[in-house]
Amino acid sequence: MEKPDFHIFVCNSFRVSGEAQGVCNKQGAAQFLPYLEEEILDRGLNAQVTACGCLKVCDRGPAIVVYPNNDWYGNIDSEEKIDQILDALEDGGTAEDLIIT
Repeated sequence: MEKPDFHIFVCNSFRVSGEAQGVCNKQGAAQFLPYLEEEILDRGLNAQVTACGCLKVCDRGPAIVVYPNNDWYGNIDSEEKIDQILDALEDGGTAEDLIIT
């Protein structure tokens, strides 16, 4: 397996018990996973997507973190915002207006 250029973590608010119950999950983060995966394939990006536990930025969720860039994105509540992030990755940059500061 080739090491991905990017690893994209999507907060799904999983708890130790495995139950998804936090803000990001309740605000629909899980519904964006298929779209994100499909867009990565369509764009030919070498990226891996992982649904993860709570990222502890609930007041800015749904949240996405992109490594190795260490870019933390907040309020990712639409496909358009996901497109902004992926557009920035394709261009070698960051979707600045979505960054959590």
